[in-house]
Amino acid sequence: MSSKLAPAKSRMTSEERREAIVQTACKLFSEKGFRGTTTRELAAAVGVTEPVLYEHFKTKRDLYDAIVGSKAEEGIVKLSSLRDRYLEADNDSGFFIELGNQIIAWYTHDPTIIRLLLFSSLEGHELTDRFHERSKEVFAIVAEYIERRIENGAMRPVDATIAGRSFFGMIAHYAMSGLMFGCAPFKQPPEEVVPVMVNIFLHGMCAKEAK
Repeated sequence: MSSKLAPAKSRMTSEERREAIVQTACKLFSEKGFRGTTTRELAAAVGVTEPVLYEHFKTKRDLYDAIVGSKAEEGIVKLSSLRDRYLEADNDSGFFIELGNQIIAWYTHDPTIIRLLLFSSLEGHELTDRFHERSKEVFAIVAEYIERRIENGAMRPVDATIAGRSFFGMIAHYAMSGLMFGCAPFKQPPEEVVPVMVNIFLHGMCAKEAK
């Protein structure tokens, strides 16, 4: 019989436990909705008691806000870096292809956040507005890139916010309906579809300028 003792299981730090709560809540909210998930279920899924849960988040609203804030901040950091890398590169195609790939990754790599947001909208509670408030910061980064390129004479003088949202809408619709929901509208893989969409966005469809 071995005299060796089994190594003691390390306890999570406060920050690790908080992150575990956020990740588990995101999964449960995406499966059962915000109203359909109880704090008792959430605490049990994380492996803590409800009092411990309340030490980190006083209310479910605070928890939802932490999820949205975490996801939004992640997107803001990535897009800010993308914008800064391409602003002086004179490579709009490269910028929008990378942006398109990031949008697709957001929908396909972690679909739980998309399901959570869809549940929020269907439940019609005010927390949906919190996500839209943070998403404005993401759209603003893309609008800023377009505005700078307009100033440089590389793009036509259009409303940069509308243009940015138009691009997001095109890619997001493809990502959600074609990839996330499985209603694949194209035979080509995403790495071939995105450049075509970018080309359509940057050059338009008219053979000559419409009068």
